[in-house]
Amino acid sequence: MDYPITFPRPAVSAIILDGGTILLVKRGHEPNLGLWSLPGGGIELGEAASEALVREVLEETGLTVEPADIVGVRDVIGREDGEVTFHYVIICFSARVISGSLAAGSDAAEVRWVPLADLPSYPLTVGLLDWLLSRITC
Repeated sequence: MDYPITFPRPAVSAIILDGGTILLVKRGHEPNLGLWSLPGGGIELGEAASEALVREVLEETGLTVEPADIVGVRDVIGREDGEVTFHYVIICFSARVISGSLAAGSDAAEVRWVPLADLPSYPLTVGLLDWLLSRITC
């Protein structure tokens, strides 16, 4: 059975660190086409948030992760001409890689380990840089 997409929509993302780097995904589709963000995506009906995180990270990066703590929750709201075009409530987990080979998949145009110090030079989704800097140490 197909259900209509309504907003706000629950989603997940992952902060995956490796030494002084963080895993980022360049979005291959709207919303936010061409911008860099954390790997993640929508929670499907009947799916636990941690299950969605594992599925989404695998689909986008080729990596299997183990979710750990919830780092925070953020709203991502798109507006055009004064109208709300989308609204996601994103539960962000910390996670660690347990297997796989890094490769862009599904809606990812590119995936990359980015040095934390380089984050300010990347075109990130709106509000992500400040949100990340309040949660991790560069």
